[in-house]
Amino acid sequence: MRALLRTTGIVALLSGACCCCAQQTPPAQLVREVVYNEQHDHARHGYWRYWIERHAQNQTRLEEQVETSEGPVTRLAQSNGRPLSPRNEQEERSRLAHLLGSPGEQEKHRQDYAEDEKRIGRILMLLPDAFLYEYDGEENGCQRLRFRPNPDYPAHSIEARIFHAMSGKIWISTRTKRLARLDGQLQQEVDFGFGILGRLNKGGWFRLERTQVSATDWKTQRLEVHMNGRAMLFKTIARETSEVRGGFTAVPAGMNLAQGMRLLDPAESKTALAVPTALATSTAFTGPR
Repeated sequence: MRALLRTTGIVALLSGACCCCAQQTPPAQLVREVVYNEQHDHARHGYWRYWIERHAQNQTRLEEQVETSEGPVTRLAQSNGRPLSPRNEQEERSRLAHLLGSPGEQEKHRQDYAEDEKRIGRILMLLPDAFLYEYDGEENGCQRLRFRPNPDYPAHSIEARIFHAMSGKIWISTRTKRLARLDGQLQQEVDFGFGILGRLNKGGWFRLERTQVSATDWKTQRLEVHMNGRAMLFKTIARETSEVRGGFTAVPAGMNLAQGMRLLDPAESKTALAVPTALATSTAFTGPR
């Protein structure tokens, strides 16, 4: 759930199966209950190992990732559909060894992780009040809500202004009352510093989907980000990102970075993750309708 935050200063979360909700609950109240569950269930989440296929700037990276108490640790497994060359494999080992041997890098890693977690919390807290909701039927057993900006909501931060400029849909699981999927599209340009510092263009969109991997845990399984605009000094902002995750496998809770790295090291790990050799993700993923 961190990638979207790094992309535009916003986050989004999410899709899954087994959804359905009772229409007698007012939509805004339902969203408030979902946000409560997301925040409190996250505090007792499990730890997971999985693969990530990232598409960005005409490149494809297939990575393995392990969650630890000090933040996720990632190892590149394939580049553009091919195994790493001996040179690139050595570069990956050197990168991880540098992180493990540098207290300063480890502290930065922990701080980045903590800041991402705080941003996620801030964005979640926007959902009940920043938008107006209405029921929009069911889809594949899921209750779907439409949302649009609440004109009375004071969006002060950059994160809030970007998120508040969006309209879209939310899919909610009733059985667990967890956020299952979120689609959003910018309905207007968003200026920073009266357009001097930057601008995000109207029409940019994102989609985040989640899947339920245990009785209490939901994990992001797909992320799409398509934003563009201009930043200070006329630098173009262009973010075209597609990310798919899978192969979720539970790992011991509370591992540190060193333990996570050992789990990713093919020479040390006894349980290799089933990383796919090829994924059918080339199909165009269209934006919100």
